[in-house]
Amino acid sequence: MSNSSSITQFLLLAFTDTRELQLLHFWLFLGIYLAALLGNGLIITTIACDQHLHTPMYFFRLNLSLLDLGSISTTVPKSMANSFWDTRAISFQGCVAQLFLFLFLATAEYFLLTIMSYDRYIAISKPLHYGTLLGSRACVHLAAAAWATGFLIALLHTANTFSLPLCKGNALDQFFCEIPQILKLSCSDAYLREVGLVILGASGFFVCFVFILLSYVQILKAVLRIPSEQGRHKAFSTCLPHLAVVSLYVSTAVFAYLKPPSISSPSLDLVVSVLYSVFPPAVNPLIYSMRNLELRDALRKLMAGFLSKALNFSSSAYHS
Repeated sequence: MSNSSSITQFLLLAFTDTRELQLLHFWLFLGIYLAALLGNGLIITTIACDQHLHTPMYFFRLNLSLLDLGSISTTVPKSMANSFWDTRAISFQGCVAQLFLFLFLATAEYFLLTIMSYDRYIAISKPLHYGTLLGSRACVHLAAAAWATGFLIALLHTANTFSLPLCKGNALDQFFCEIPQILKLSCSDAYLREVGLVILGASGFFVCFVFILLSYVQILKAVLRIPSEQGRHKAFSTCLPHLAVVSLYVSTAVFAYLKPPSISSPSLDLVVSVLYSVFPPAVNPLIYSMRNLELRDALRKLMAGFLSKALNFSSSAYHS
């Protein structure tokens, strides 16, 4: 292969070569995927249908669920299909689309998590200014900025990555298309451009992380000043789910990209990639629903209303 234009498909890394284990991988990923669809779908529906949840915090939470659904749908279905049909292939166009969409959604999610830390900071440290600083228009603008930033960064990286000549085969050591794995196939010094963009992106990642950290330092100080134990508990209950999601997202991604080369191996890279690309979208709904009483109550009301309508429909159909 002289360059990337002659590549018609890439070969993704298979979890296993044993047919029985391939089917086990298919069913395991199917269970995780359905759990992510159900959990995030319920949160989106609950927030959209319950007027009491039309607040900045839940607006951002709805956007997070949309990003989680998109993110896991970008990687898991293709991996499931490959295991089910015993193949490793993904088309060149499919790889471009997968890399772009995953990078777009993952980047937008990280910026959204940063915005959500600002939302919690304003709600707890400056409650009297909450409605002024985070009105409906400001929330829409902030969410749109997160989505737009993710789109532009993904477009820049995707265009730059696939403009490089690829002459070291077409096998990727990953179960989905990812920039570091594609750069390994490059035979040109031009890959330094992409390395520079990655360093620039990492700098932005670090700035957002520092912002989140400082926000929670201020939140902790404000919570400790609350006189009543009930007030402190309520404040912590709104922050802990977000903090847990941030910790899961950041820790797995940082370990995946910054772990020492001495401990790197295809099997370890595979496990870590599952932890940061598949695991968070599936468990985020559980993390939020476990600690959030308002969301749990709204979900119960939604389910009760749905069951009531279903029973009434069944009863009317029976009598007719």
